[in-house]
Amino acid sequence: MQMKYIGVESSTIVVLTAVCTGMAFTLQTCVGIMKFGAFDLLGIVISLGMAREIGPILTGLMVNSRAGSAIAAEIGTMKVTEQVDALKTLGINPVQYLAIPRIVASIIVMPCLGLFAIIAGLVGGYVFCLFALQINPDVYILGIRRSLTAADICGGLLKAAFFGFLISTISTHCGFLTKGGARDVGQATTQSVVAGAISILVSNFFLSSILFPVSAIL
Repeated sequence: MQMKYIGVESSTIVVLTAVCTGMAFTLQTCVGIMKFGAFDLLGIVISLGMAREIGPILTGLMVNSRAGSAIAAEIGTMKVTEQVDALKTLGINPVQYLAIPRIVASIIVMPCLGLFAIIAGLVGGYVFCLFALQINPDVYILGIRRSLTAADICGGLLKAAFFGFLISTISTHCGFLTKGGARDVGQATTQSVVAGAISILVSNFFLSSILFPVSAIL
């Protein structure tokens, strides 16, 4: 059930965001390379950007905004209405019952959503080349084939899995720390979204430094 809520129900917004971003990224990249006439680099830049950075980050931010906030609100509501205490009374560990399934589900489904985002972004760039730019789309596809490797895709999916771990962990943690009433639930939800977004952006830099070091291309 958690995989369906976090993954399947988030797929539409992730794909839509990736398509629009891929088209905008293609437009801005084209503006830059047009000055040098290096249109053969368009597919290379878009594919590496989407696979390594944009796809995983967009997936993480969208899932954090949609599912992460809902997780924090749900657990926070259970905490203030003493449902968590009721689980403890029944001898059920709240962390194992509420947090672990959400964390595991996030780690599993996030790479799938990340892959959808990468493909959607590349398709968006292709559509923009085909209908909006005076560029042969075959050049775009050839650049993707020449530059994009399995290591780039796996690195992006590994990022997505780690982002899923961060989102679910932070959201459940904020939910369990909720005290008071409805206002406190709202504050916990806001804190989880902000902390999740910041953790994604900060950790992305360190993951990129490890997975895609500059020395590898020198």
